[in-house]
Amino acid sequence: MITMLAIEVSELVKKYGEVVAVNRISFKVFKGKVFGFLGPNGAGKTTTVEILEGLRQPTSGSVKVLGYNPSRPEEASKLKWKIGILPQDFNALDRLTVKENINLFCALYGNRISAEELIKLVDLGDYKKVRFYKLSGGLKQRVGLAVAMAGDPELVFLDEPTSGLDPRSRRETWKIIEGLKELGKTVFLTTHYMDEAENLSDEITIINKGEIVAHGTPEELIENYGGGKRLIIRGDGEVLNVLLGETGEKPVKVGGEVRVPFNKPSEAVKILEMLSLKGLNYDFEVEKGSIEDVFLKLVGAKITEEGELK
Repeated sequence: MITMLAIEVSELVKKYGEVVAVNRISFKVFKGKVFGFLGPNGAGKTTTVEILEGLRQPTSGSVKVLGYNPSRPEEASKLKWKIGILPQDFNALDRLTVKENINLFCALYGNRISAEELIKLVDLGDYKKVRFYKLSGGLKQRVGLAVAMAGDPELVFLDEPTSGLDPRSRRETWKIIEGLKELGKTVFLTTHYMDEAENLSDEITIINKGEIVAHGTPEELIENYGGGKRLIIRGDGEVLNVLLGETGEKPVKVGGEVRVPFNKPSEAVKILEMLSLKGLNYDFEVEKGSIEDVFLKLVGAKITEEGELK
């Protein structure tokens, strides 16, 4: 029987003594998709991934990865030839060049794919003769992505692949991840970046304190929990006072602007007409909800750049 599932997790639990790191979580990952596993540091993301990779044993529950049970050594040994892994703390041999490092990992997998192909995939052609220790953080992560693909895997685990990178390097990494999907690879992406999950993922599972908070496509999550759309209106004090005093919805003042949620376009038009009739000067934009709004509503906190709850 052919299944479209790459991963199936049911009632997974992982305890460390009295500490429950993962608490009865269940989810599915479909083949050829990018699955976003979103949560702050300490939420249980890496523990879950390491169980899926066969690096940790679950306390209870069932896990299937590409049809294998990674908690059984004989099945885990077969699974490792079908998956690629980019861990959070990826490193390579400092004194080897980019190409030499990638060649080394390709050889370990029987040269299923050439180093040159991988260098092209991650856009490292200009750096292939540069020693690893001389690379920037973003370029080192690209080497890590190439190494994760050295066995031409069906499924790739990327654990916080852009953590600590500058915005430009993050965007460049996003393009590579999008390229993996175009190649038909399944990507399991753990991240604490809201925009990363929203832009890259076909489906997102939000995890916090070892428990799943919500699951769905980015669009579904935003529609159900993201607060819909809102007007962002800027003007002088009189404009802000009118908005705060006379709009039917619950506007929120943030700095020198007011954010007014609305469901129908006619509601937004009514608010703007009211300001115009009063002869007030203002400017506005329409902003839709985001995964950050979803997380804030469900968890009651935001995630900082460092991955901590705030």
